[in-house]
Amino acid sequence: MSTTAPVQAHDPHPACGSEAVRALFPALARTTYLSICDKTILADPVRSNVEVFLDRLAQASANRVDHEEMVTRSRRKFARLVGVGEDEIAVMRNVSDGINSIATAFPLAEGDNVLLALGAEHPNNIYPWLHQQRRGIELRNIPASEGRVDVRALVSAMDARTRLVSVASVSFAPGERTDLVALGAECRKRGIFLLIDGVQSAGILHHDFAQEPIDGFATSTSKGLLGLYGYGFLYVRRAWLDRLMPVHMSRTGVSADNDDASAMGDLRYTPRPDAQRFELGSYNLAGAYAADAALDLILGLGTKAIEAHVLTLAEELREGLQRLGLPVFIPRLPAHLVTVGTVDAGGHGYSTDPAIMQYHSRLTDAGVVSTIRRGQLRMGLHAYSNRADIEAVLQCVGRP
Repeated sequence: MSTTAPVQAHDPHPACGSEAVRALFPALARTTYLSICDKTILADPVRSNVEVFLDRLAQASANRVDHEEMVTRSRRKFARLVGVGEDEIAVMRNVSDGINSIATAFPLAEGDNVLLALGAEHPNNIYPWLHQQRRGIELRNIPASEGRVDVRALVSAMDARTRLVSVASVSFAPGERTDLVALGAECRKRGIFLLIDGVQSAGILHHDFAQEPIDGFATSTSKGLLGLYGYGFLYVRRAWLDRLMPVHMSRTGVSADNDDASAMGDLRYTPRPDAQRFELGSYNLAGAYAADAALDLILGLGTKAIEAHVLTLAEELREGLQRLGLPVFIPRLPAHLVTVGTVDAGGHGYSTDPAIMQYHSRLTDAGVVSTIRRGQLRMGLHAYSNRADIEAVLQCVGRP
């Protein structure tokens, strides 16, 4: 059983950013944490659930079926979070796992094309598609000015041989949010698979896949889903499942009459009819226990409330930084990532702009955790963020 005491779903919106929520995250007692875009900080209920797993392991007090109940629970809760059926969710290790699962299973033929805005994507949404070029497909690079995904340019590049479009829901830098409804509607009309790298938005922005016409969504629990590294989810729309044949297969992905992981039967097999056909071997059980508790917390607060909270704070932070004269990136659609500086004026952890390095150093010295990506100073907000966090940043960068 989960040890989580979730925030109740009927709690009012002010619960986000409240002391009750912040008290769940011990790191906030000593730091201003604005780096959810890099990695999460653990909430006490999440850590407690992992400790339950470790205790069970140490005491041999649970069997495989007992442990894997947490996998089932977390899969079910993530499905609820994004408004889909449990049969459309597979448990993965990370985003790379999810994207590669689709890339290798997708029925691509020589001469087909895949659309990607290379200048807006994380490398883990680029290399899988570069690798697929060995199958004779065309990888079409759609220009991304200042790191922005141009939906109209993506649509203009589609033709009769376009099979798939892969984009981030929110780019890791500069924090541009993709219009999934507009892009998804165009893909759906043409029968094109729309795959989303959702790691920067899952658990923070509201997703309802009944309203967002996407076909695949890969994410990890290591950021906004408030869990551990090495655990994540892949959504595959039910209408596509029979058309996607996994390249790798294990007992986990095969239909069988029982749940005995060592039962072979005869040599004939049938892949599972649901998204679990993409699951391989043993699960990251610690990650499952963590996800079970973390999803209770997120579902209790509600992603509509979390999104409203973080977008309000992000806008206040952008406006404050602009008043101080900083070159703030303004996304076309409101997002919870706030970035400062020129895209690609530097790289991972450094900027060629001395001012960006100075701001980052000041924040670090003041106990404010931020990152530099693609040369930009980057900050990300979640349900535990509050106005005191915003003031801490503005006071720090605004002092002479």
